[in-house]
Amino acid sequence: MNFIDHAKIYVESGNGGNGCIAFLREKFRPKGGPCGGDGGNGGNIIFIADTNLSTLHDIAYKKKYFAKRGGHGKGKNMHGKNGEDVIIKVPVGTIIHDLDKGLVSVDLDKNKQKLIVAKGGNGGFGNARFKTKINTAPRVANEGQKGVGLNLELELKVLADVGLVGFPNAGKSTFISSVSNAKPKIADYPFTTLTPNLGIITHNYRSCVIADIPGIIKGASKGKGLGYQFLKHIDRTKILIFIIDVNSKNISEEYNVLCKELKKYKKELLDKPRLLFLSKIDIA
Repeated sequence: MNFIDHAKIYVESGNGGNGCIAFLREKFRPKGGPCGGDGGNGGNIIFIADTNLSTLHDIAYKKKYFAKRGGHGKGKNMHGKNGEDVIIKVPVGTIIHDLDKGLVSVDLDKNKQKLIVAKGGNGGFGNARFKTKINTAPRVANEGQKGVGLNLELELKVLADVGLVGFPNAGKSTFISSVSNAKPKIADYPFTTLTPNLGIITHNYRSCVIADIPGIIKGASKGKGLGYQFLKHIDRTKILIFIIDVNSKNISEEYNVLCKELKKYKKELLDKPRLLFLSKIDIA
C-alpha cells in the first residue's frame, strides 16, 4: 500500500426530511385533529481517529462523501427515519483543514477521537406541532433543513517521540531496524527509504515511537531530492537524532547542512533536544 499523507475531499451531510400535513380519521374519533409527524434528521459526516490506520490511502481515492437524507414525516404522528451517518476513519495525527473558510477544524491526535465535521439538517415539523387553541386544524408544516457541503483538506503528521534525520544512505533504516520492531527496506544505495517508517522501542515496560524519514540533501528547500514533503512528520517529535556516516569527509559540515535545511523548513525544529549519532563505525 502506498504511503499517502495528503488528500482533498468533498463531504456533504444529509438534508432533513419534511414535516407532514395530515389529519386523523378513525372510527369513533370524530374531528381527530392534526396528526402530521416530523421529518427525520439528515445524516452527519463524522471523522474518527484510528490507530490501526497509518496512511490516507483509502480516502485519497474516494473524493466525495454524501450522507443520506432524513425520511419525511407521516400521518398518525409518525416520525421520519433519521438519515444514516457517514463515518470516515483516519490515522491518528490527521489534521483537517476547511478549504472554504481557510481554517483548521481539528487535529485528531488521540485514538478514537471523534469529530462531527458536517451536521445533518434538522427535520421539519409536522402540522401536529402547530395546533393551538385558536388554530385547531393547522394546514402548515416545515420543510427539512438543508445539509452542509464542505471542501476539506486532510494532512497526516505521524505521531512519534523520536525523529531520525540524516543524509541518504547514512544508516537510519539500519538503526531503526536494529533498535525497534520496524522492518524497512535496506540497501547500499541512496534514497532506499521513500516513505516514513515507524518503529516501537520497548524497554523496562515503557515504550516510545521512533520515526525514520527519507534522507535530506543540501538544497532540499529548493526541491532537490525528495524536498521537504516528509519533514512535517518530525514536527511532533520530542527529540531529534542526527545520524551521520563516520566515514564522511567533514562530519561537522554535514551536521550544519542538516540544521540549515531544517531551519529553512521550520526554525522551531531546532528548539528540540538533539543528539548526534555516528554510523558505520564498523567500516572505519
